[in-house]
Amino acid sequence: MSMQHLMALQVGGSSLLTLAPLIFIFGIFYFLLIMPQQRRQKKWQQMLNELKTGDKVVTSGGLRGTIIAIKDDAVHLRVPPDNLRLEVTRSSVVSVSGDEATK
Repeated sequence: MSMQHLMALQVGGSSLLTLAPLIFIFGIFYFLLIMPQQRRQKKWQQMLNELKTGDKVVTSGGLRGTIIAIKDDAVHLRVPPDNLRLEVTRSSVVSVSGDEATK
C-alpha cells in the first residue's frame, strides 16, 4: 500500500471516532431532557383538552377557582371568597382537581 492510501484510511477512521462522543452526548441529552419534556407537554395538552365545567383548577398565576364556562381559548373561573368571575386563557391552567376528588 502506498503512504497516501494509509493516511487516507487513518483520517477517515479518526473522523468517525471524533463524531462518536458527540452522537453519544446527543443521545444522553435526548433521553434525559428532550423525551421527558415532550411527555410532560403531551400530558399537559391532554389535560387542557379534557377541561370541563365544575373542575377545580389552579392557574400559572396562582389563582384557584372552579370552571363555570369554557370558550375555545379561554376559561371562566369562579374564584372564592367573593365568587368573582374571571376569564383566563386556557393555557394558563396548570393543574386540575375534579369534582370527584372533593366528594
